[in-house]
Amino acid sequence: MIVAAGGCLGAVALVMTSRRGLTEWPFALTFALLIAIGEMVQFRVDRSRNRAPIATSAALAYVMLRGPALHVPPDVAQIIAVTGVATLAGIVPRAVAGLGWDLVISSRRVLSVGCAAVVFAVLTPHKFFWNGSWTHALPLAGTMLLAVLSAGLMDALVGAGQATERLNRPFPAALRDELSVMGRIGMAMGISGMLLAAGTSLIGLWAPPLVIVPLLLTQFAFRRFASAQRTYRTTVRSMARSTEIAGFSSPGQNARTASLAVAIGNDLGLTPPRMEALEYAALLSGVGQLALADPSPGGASLLRSREERQQAAEIGASIIERSGVLDHVAEIVRHSNDPYRQGRANNPDIPVESGIVNVALAYEQLVGEGTGQTPGKAMENIGLGIGAEYDPVVVESLRRVIGRGFRF
Repeated sequence: MIVAAGGCLGAVALVMTSRRGLTEWPFALTFALLIAIGEMVQFRVDRSRNRAPIATSAALAYVMLRGPALHVPPDVAQIIAVTGVATLAGIVPRAVAGLGWDLVISSRRVLSVGCAAVVFAVLTPHKFFWNGSWTHALPLAGTMLLAVLSAGLMDALVGAGQATERLNRPFPAALRDELSVMGRIGMAMGISGMLLAAGTSLIGLWAPPLVIVPLLLTQFAFRRFASAQRTYRTTVRSMARSTEIAGFSSPGQNARTASLAVAIGNDLGLTPPRMEALEYAALLSGVGQLALADPSPGGASLLRSREERQQAAEIGASIIERSGVLDHVAEIVRHSNDPYRQGRANNPDIPVESGIVNVALAYEQLVGEGTGQTPGKAMENIGLGIGAEYDPVVVESLRRVIGRGFRF
């Protein structure tokens, strides 16, 4: 639906622009080139979002062109048409080269730019130009900011709906996450677009080469951050596999537990930082078993005594703490084998993530490889421990996740 909406909007705008003719084509060509280059060098910051800061900033800047350098500012249809064509021009080389690309994210950008163009056109008279005075600058800057905010809000609403449909996250939680990203990252790209628009409106096409430098630095910083995140996840997954290599868990057990824990976390609407900590904790929940004398058959830690399991959790938390950067993950692992009645029910400081890891690990060991239990039978066994062993809120979330068809 997102791709269809973006495609239809772009097609209609292209037809209207072709009939009216392209105005100020050097500016249109310059910003189309910036958008296309930004699309070609897009990258993935995390596992759910692609970023193209140069393309986003250039598209927003083209929306807000008003000044003595332009005789005729672009209308809404031309802005959407240029953005759509340039976006496709940037995606095609990535597709031909076999690089990753996300048409949904690009379509979201076209929709948000269209929203910004409408807001800016409605609030700014077509014949309004900035002449360099404060009387013009202040209302124009306010209108630019409103256009950027409207673009961010549109993208946040569409992204929240997408996360709700794809990840089964509650819509309010998904919208909260999208607005948080908009506040931290989206506004930086929006303000860069405002600076690019102001510079181009005053001095013409000399401005993009000058303003593009901070955009390139932003691109470089984003890519370094994304690379660090990938290295981080790879290191944690390598640590998690140590228990499988040593025979303390069955092959893939930690990854299966983590996938179920993430699904429950999405259902409960945890924030992205807590989701990341939850996944790491689920992956590393069995590290402490390396200190035990002998492995459990098939990695079935539920067969061990409670004392052994809690000792393993404490040892695992101590190992994780030695990394110096995963203290929040260590706290989750430390309480991951605490009975609910003796733990979180009486101590709200214990994170709910510990209860999620506890339930996810129990379900995996009942349904995972070689156990033979059906999901229904496993839920029945887990249900017997509600309120005593397992957090009722987490078990109810697990029931919803399984009911939606989750399978390892």
